[in-house]
Amino acid sequence: MRSRLATRSTRLVLAAAVVTALAATTACGPEDPSETGAAAPSDSTSSSASTSAEGAEGDKGEAEAPSGDKGDSAAGDKSGYGQSCGTNDLDFTVTWEAQPISHYLVTAKAKSGITCYLDVNTPNVSFGSGADGVASPVGQGGEDPIKLSGSSVAYAGINVKTTDGEGGKQFENVIIATSEDDPNPAEVELPDAPTVDKPIVTNWSTKRGEVIPRIA
Repeated sequence: MRSRLATRSTRLVLAAAVVTALAATTACGPEDPSETGAAAPSDSTSSSASTSAEGAEGDKGEAEAPSGDKGDSAAGDKSGYGQSCGTNDLDFTVTWEAQPISHYLVTAKAKSGITCYLDVNTPNVSFGSGADGVASPVGQGGEDPIKLSGSSVAYAGINVKTTDGEGGKQFENVIIATSEDDPNPAEVELPDAPTVDKPIVTNWSTKRGEVIPRIA
């Protein structure tokens, strides 16, 4: 009888020990972050921080977008169109015209891609560097301003010698500029080497018949 009681008591003690151990395990469980997933909030916080950082980068990109748009606008800027023609915007040719009065015909054409206006009515024309080689304007012809673009052209006429006798100097080139203070005058080869003495020049015109230089 004692043996059975002892055995039963032993079982009760063991059962109590198991219950106590389970209770202790359950009590310690929530404090173990690896078993309860306590690290999850940290991952969530990291994800939120990453999302916030990406959002900040996106906002920054959007904030910088107007600057890029400005650059594109500047790259496509066409404000130079409609400008006054500088000498270096034009191509010049000079030909000899025998009729009805012998003279040299200057033809001006805008270079490829250029649109400009001859808003100074008379070209600046000279032979050599001396003051006596500067052509005097005679005020013939003229349109103000003349638009040059594509195949459109403007004409001016030059009479290189308006004096009688043998006076004058020979030149093989003529200097042409769209204005007196143009920093880039063009030096154009003449079809021959005429004797120049007190030259004259007409205004620009789109009509060849208006630029036959005559002494008033």
